[in-house]
Amino acid sequence: MLAARLHGPRDLRVEDVAAPAALRTGEVLVRVTATGVCGSDLHTYLDARIGDTQLEAPLIIGHEFAGIIDRGVPGLAAGTRVAVDPAQPCHRCDLCERGHPNLCRRLHFCGLYPDDGSLAEFIRVPAASCFPVPDTIDDAGAALLEPLGVALHATNLAKIRVGDRVAVLGAGPIGLLLIQTIKQAGAGEIYVSDPLPWRVALAAKYGAELLPANAEVDVVFEAAWGGAAIGQSVELARPGGRVVLVGIPSEDRCGFKHSTARRKGLTIIFSRRMKHTYPRAIRLVTSGQVDLAGLVSHRFPLAKATEAFALNADYGDQVVKVIIFA
Repeated sequence: MLAARLHGPRDLRVEDVAAPAALRTGEVLVRVTATGVCGSDLHTYLDARIGDTQLEAPLIIGHEFAGIIDRGVPGLAAGTRVAVDPAQPCHRCDLCERGHPNLCRRLHFCGLYPDDGSLAEFIRVPAASCFPVPDTIDDAGAALLEPLGVALHATNLAKIRVGDRVAVLGAGPIGLLLIQTIKQAGAGEIYVSDPLPWRVALAAKYGAELLPANAEVDVVFEAAWGGAAIGQSVELARPGGRVVLVGIPSEDRCGFKHSTARRKGLTIIFSRRMKHTYPRAIRLVTSGQVDLAGLVSHRFPLAKATEAFALNADYGDQVVKVIIFA
């Protein structure tokens, strides 16, 4: 089958590889239809590393995906269109049993070394990771339910109150989805900051205003790959405010002015993926409360995955969200 494998920094190759091995109990075979390129994929693409996880052998990357069940199990028949949660928790450790599968001690994750991901024609996954989607959600939208889940989880952690003033630093796909979810949660004024003007313009369509100078807000979401945005988040939050860190820093470091955070008595929250969000995400999209289609700026076939990643990594052609179709 055809797959896009990363061999090293910026060394992505579309190759013929062996089809997935025989299914284990509880697994299904999914024919992949669409995969979104995520910021975390770009970290791995650029550095052959994300956080402290190093690429040690060629890896099929990609984790925001949807597909069609090719070989199913009872209750999930062949031919069913599904969105797939790329996280594969053990369901047995203490954190899983306490309702936190996103913090599983033995978590496997599609497209994170050493587990192959979705930029391939087929992938085997646990049946429990698959969520049937209605025909009103197309393949690209089904793939984007994964980043929508990330935004929903971060919104849950922030405990938005009706009328809260909120800032979102970073207007990439996660930031744009956050603007929509926090608006649904009851936020009042929503501000956005991003160095790319076309992303700021799209954020405005979803109801965000450009972050003014000397703003002070109740809640700040950092969705900008960390770095200086973390310190900026601490400066923006009002005394007693909340900061939710969603981005993943390239340098695997987090820094802010300690005295500012301490004197303000800030609550600083690290958001780890998502949990229990797919059914709610599907309802939000089918009801029209959240728009996914407007985020998609570029579409590529799997055979041109190399070009897709190069464009996205360099932020060319006013890119917002790239979808790769198998």
